Amino acid sequence: MTHMNKTSAIAEFFSEKSVFITGATGFIGKQLVEKLISSCPNIKNIYILVRPKRGHTVVERVKQLLSCPLFDPVRKTDPVFENKIKPIQGDILDPNFGINFDDEHLLIENCHIVFHSAATIKFNEALRLAIQMNVTPIRKLILLCHKMKKLQALIHVSTAYANCNRTNIGEMIYTPIIEPHKLIDASEWMDDSVFDVLTDKIIKDRPNTYTYTKSLAEYLLSEEGNNLPIAIIRPSIVGASWKEPFPG
Repeated sequence: MTHMNKTSAIAEFFSEKSVFITGATGFIGKQLVEKLISSCPNIKNIYILVRPKRGHTVVERVKQLLSCPLFDPVRKTDPVFENKIKPIQGDILDPNFGINFDDEHLLIENCHIVFHSAATIKFNEALRLAIQMNVTPIRKLILLCHKMKKLQALIHVSTAYANCNRTNIGEMIYTPIIEPHKLIDASEWMDDSVFDVLTDKIIKDRPNTYTYTKSLAEYLLSEEGNNLPIAIIRPSIVGASWKEPFPG
């Protein structure tokens, strides 16, 4: 993706807007944060969901994120860009993403665009955990987005391989054999050992639990969030950057 002109339609759309991103510390999430900062100079705030991890606080993790060489080019043109990055402490596995009352109120009153990128990307993750990380959070996200007073777009990051068991794949949502809510309910009480035994029977012709649960997430989003301004993107295999912010 080439650098967008600062007067582009995209930059204008994001001007004075506030964005909420899940998965901002992941590979794609980092790129998204950098691209929004570098190409949309008038963006107002970027709220990022971050959880404490391995003894590091949310503030420490955000500082570590922004010290990445990825942000060096934008730091030269906008030395104070970090002021636009607002950490929201939480975890997609927790009820309501673990977001406290004040932070939730902040999002409800100010957020215009939501990017949901958080997920487990381990192809052969245990099915129970894959459901809890890739499917269950969709319900929490929908509930949160319904409360947002200024919401203009909810963008869900899926995968080009969500329906890889099909010969021909269209730009549509496919109905799964098992309703997602049944698997969500089962994941809350069924032991890992039972899920492990049933995994092959549940995912059937899918190559792994990752593609299976990403497909379930798409369906759940379309069914329960059908009155929200939703876009689902299906990126293919992620590789190194070509030019921006630097080759590699």
